[in-house]
Amino acid sequence: MSEEVRCKVYVEVGAVFRPEGTMRPVWVRWSDGRKFAVDRVKHCVRAASRKAGGVGLRYTVMICGRETYLYYEENYRWFVEAKT
Repeated sequence: MSEEVRCKVYVEVGAVFRPEGTMRPVWVRWSDGRKFAVDRVKHCVRAASRKAGGVGLRYTVMICGRETYLYYEENYRWFVEAKT
């Protein structure tokens, strides 16, 4: 069975910046205009996207009851690994 192909898709993200310098994503807007709340941030670590390419902060988040990754690149842009 072959691995699912993913591509990098840039998305609009609303984030809260805390006084101690941390950042927390609170919502994501897809290119089609749909907006989803980030229910929970489970983890944040510096990592590379092995499926779509890119390096930065990888947020493990819960959106609509599903765990997914949300990346914040060094070029100040957010992306997700979308199915192709």
